[in-house]
Amino acid sequence: QVQLVESGGGLVQPGGSLRLSCVASGMIFSIVTMGWYRQAPGMQRELVATASSSGTTNYEDSVKGRFTISRDHARNTVYLQMNSLKPEDTAVYSCYADVNTLNRGRQDYWGQGTRVTVSS
Repeated sequence: QVQLVESGGGLVQPGGSLRLSCVASGMIFSIVTMGWYRQAPGMQRELVATASSSGTTNYEDSVKGRFTISRDHARNTVYLQMNSLKPEDTAVYSCYADVNTLNRGRQDYWGQGTRVTVSS
């Protein structure tokens, strides 16, 4: 019904930058919230950043000032610009969307995840 596809993960050195992208497609009427979560080995999945349809953003404390979330509403796309990356940012990053679907009401969807490794 709705699919989220992430891209942009990879290996980067400490202090470097990456930009993650996530495109939602399928039976979409509108998307209320899009965001990014991450999970490191042995850790719980945690919020990284979210962006609402009204423009409100939220960030996990450790990424404030380094990461920026943005949306292209017309293209059902969310980005995460990650600067000044640290080894502790290493995780699988997953895209999230709270979707008003065309035929199933309001549903949550997750992407498969993209791996970010910060290492020298």
